[in-house]
Amino acid sequence: MKSILSFVLVVFNVAIVVAQVPIGDIVGPLQLTSRVYPGTTRNYWYYVPKQYDASAPACLMVVQDGLGRATGWRLPQVMDSLIAAHRIPVMIGVFVDPGSVTASREGAFPRYNRSLEYDALGDRYATFLAEELLPEVEKKYNIKKDPDSRAIAGASSGAICAFNVAWERPDQFRRVLSTIGTYVGLRGADEFTTLVRKSEPKPIRVFLEDGNSDLNIYAGDWWTANQAMLSALTYGGYEVEHSWGTGGHDSKHASSIMGQAMDWLWKDYPAPVATHKGIKPRMDLLIDGEPWKEVTLKGQQIGKFTADKDGNLFFVDHGSLYKMNPQNEVTKTNTAIDVVTAGPSGLIGWVKDGRKIVSIENSGETTTLATHSDVEFMYSTARGIYFGDGKKPQIGYYNIAKKNVRYFTTDFIPAAVALSAEKTFLNVASSETPFGYSFKVNEDGSIDYGQPYVHYHIAYGTSGPGVQGMDVDAANALYSATDLGVQVSDQLGRVNFIFSKTTKRTHDVKLVGDRLYVSGDGKLFVRKISAQGIRSFDAPSTPPKPQM
Repeated sequence: MKSILSFVLVVFNVAIVVAQVPIGDIVGPLQLTSRVYPGTTRNYWYYVPKQYDASAPACLMVVQDGLGRATGWRLPQVMDSLIAAHRIPVMIGVFVDPGSVTASREGAFPRYNRSLEYDALGDRYATFLAEELLPEVEKKYNIKKDPDSRAIAGASSGAICAFNVAWERPDQFRRVLSTIGTYVGLRGADEFTTLVRKSEPKPIRVFLEDGNSDLNIYAGDWWTANQAMLSALTYGGYEVEHSWGTGGHDSKHASSIMGQAMDWLWKDYPAPVATHKGIKPRMDLLIDGEPWKEVTLKGQQIGKFTADKDGNLFFVDHGSLYKMNPQNEVTKTNTAIDVVTAGPSGLIGWVKDGRKIVSIENSGETTTLATHSDVEFMYSTARGIYFGDGKKPQIGYYNIAKKNVRYFTTDFIPAAVALSAEKTFLNVASSETPFGYSFKVNEDGSIDYGQPYVHYHIAYGTSGPGVQGMDVDAANALYSATDLGVQVSDQLGRVNFIFSKTTKRTHDVKLVGDRLYVSGDGKLFVRKISAQGIRSFDAPSTPPKPQM
């Protein structure tokens, strides 16, 4: 008890009588078998403060590496003291070990899952928490559902795990405690410093701790990596605090500042963790108060879509063509079509029955332009129509003046195209390689000199960015619908910014005026941004000179 009292005196410079610091209970170990990580079992423990009342929902704090990590931090004592002092809210602690798979031979080592679960990026571990562990917690305790009432913590690999959970699922956790964090190249966590800078800011608060004698091994330098993470979070506009020490890869310094860390992490609660704009980026696209908003459809599923000269959107669902006006009112047309794109004189489509490229009249009637063509995506320009079938390494082109089709071989299977603002180069997406390609467009619409020009960021565990749709703005920035969200690259092919995902998979993107539309998982979203769209069939624009 004396140690608890002296701790409170040192941290807060206030006296708390011993009787005012009730000691919480540790419950466990309990065991959990996972489906997300097949074959694994793990132990976990609960910390339950004496102030917990089952009739009132409590906050939550999940700590990786189980009870050993929590006690190494002196976390139960810290929580006892801070809850008694009303510095942090009443909360349930869940201290969970990494999983392991027992070996088939007695005496052999199990398969330890710690690095797989903790050092990896992606949403797998977050899914384990949300779908397997937390339901078990909620069976036993009354836990608040809102993410502002939930913190997640870890040390070393557990720290990058904690940050990654909040990064992937800010709808579940928004407060992160990271000590001696492994933001290095064990399984890709070194990319976080770049992703944090480029991605749309998320509502996450982060406390970082490390020492200047931390590890420096084959995967990287922990001390410089944590400083780089602080710099990235500061640049991104995040609520971030840090405490640097002189120690190594251990919990000594972390345990000494745990009260400070917890007090800051929960400051101003229940006020929500806010999203802030970062240091002014080179590509400043966000507008305050303009988040993604879902467009209400009438039961339709939207995938690829197109926009005409009047700002109407068109999309196909189950062989029927739908029109959505600028007021987001959706109507079904009487045109049966399988793929659609907007052209300078109206709509162009593809009909699977007969493998026909057709023009679509206002009456809904179609006129055949070309036959024997297989089409998965189409893109109309002032002089012709580019298309691909999603199966062959080639791009088709229908020349409006010559009324013929030519094919141009590529080294990959194209997934989407977008003409540059100056109408001189064709951006071509491949969902299977890390790159987007750029081809020179000749006067007759033919393409030459293709190069892997755009360097995309790739979702963890995938071989390509998953690009399914593209568009450009009047400044010649390229917007690509990828698995990570809409990645925006500059004229030199460098991704500058990544819009937050609206759904698990992003399918298509179009910039109509200053309204950015994105489809994903059959849904449509829109937001205003500080850029202007340019249609593929408009006159060429003159963008600013590229910045080196």
